[in-house]
Amino acid sequence: MPPAIEIRSLSKTFGRRVRALSGIDLNIREGEIVALIGASGSGKSTLIRHIAGLVESDKGPCRIEVLGRSMQTDGRITTNVCDLRREVGVIFQQFNLVGRLSVLTNVLVGLLGRIAGWRGSLGLFSRAEKRAAFQALRRVGIADTALQRAATLSGGQQQRAAIARALIQGARVLLADEPIASLDPASAKRVMETLTTINREDGITILVSLHQVEYARRFCPRTIAMRAGEVVFDGPSETLTLEFLRDIYGAASEELVLPDAGDGEIMIDADPVPARRPRSLRAAAVPA
Repeated sequence: MPPAIEIRSLSKTFGRRVRALSGIDLNIREGEIVALIGASGSGKSTLIRHIAGLVESDKGPCRIEVLGRSMQTDGRITTNVCDLRREVGVIFQQFNLVGRLSVLTNVLVGLLGRIAGWRGSLGLFSRAEKRAAFQALRRVGIADTALQRAATLSGGQQQRAAIARALIQGARVLLADEPIASLDPASAKRVMETLTTINREDGITILVSLHQVEYARRFCPRTIAMRAGEVVFDGPSETLTLEFLRDIYGAASEELVLPDAGDGEIMIDADPVPARRPRSLRAAAVPA
């Protein structure tokens, strides 16, 4: 079985000098849920946008495949990539809901790539499609908001509506770009629980970009850490102690941990998670 996501020799330069990504090689197996961490400017969002086929890489030898099919090669997005994009759901920090429309309608937008264009433009959805959207909202725990305007929802509820939209899309790979960055801790925890439940029950491959390592340790068995456009760690999340993060990031490690986390534990809410110190980056890493 091919990897759900395979990346070879991915580099991206903005302008003439800003090197956003440098020689990225990654494999993510089908059915994995993987955290992507790094300080601001490390390249996390740029990497996710390349996997989603929203940005072209630098010219030269580069390959990005999703579900065994080419997303882009040698700096060019593959022709007729629309079918593959339907298999890839993208969740952004900003939710990207239409505030004046109902929550149910926002979820139904996930079907636009799979139904006739004229039906989508007129908002003509079948009864079965509406039932499917309602069921998706039920799965993420906000079915009672289906008829509310999206603008009336809290941030956490809006993000769960965005997850429901990806579910009804039929995505087999879900890319979440800092989905909890603007949420309070309780809402962030609920969103991460929703993602892990979907991963476990549906087998959807999830790559989730996170700004704080505590959530990676609790919810994702594997973490990929980036710094200055390069992968500096790829291995078990449990090995990411605070001391190890300081070794990787130096002063920038303060961005990645909550202020009440001690040297021997990572904190989420008030529940300490014991952490083991890896002997070295090489010892902790897992081959892609």
